Amino acid sequence: MLLRDHMGAALRRRRVAQSQTLRQVSAKARVSLGYLSEVERGQKEASSELLAAICQALEIELAELLSEVALSLTVPSNVSLLPVAASSTSVAA
Repeated sequence: MLLRDHMGAALRRRRVAQSQTLRQVSAKARVSLGYLSEVERGQKEASSELLAAICQALEIELAELLSEVALSLTVPSNVSLLPVAASSTSVAA
């Protein structure tokens, strides 16, 4: 499986978890619906600028997406990953 496949799958998981449509995310990210669909299906390699725009549309940090993709590269393919919301825990002194 290629990196773009993992990236697309992670983006789709995030979008579906938020109950957003391709149309909604493509409009927010200002990218064509067709191109976003191809990115999600792993048919196109998204530029860093496009990834940043999609992440902004999904209201997630690019670092979160990249961490999820990195994890998916190390997890066996028969294990399903679910998006995890970023925690904003603070350490009390």
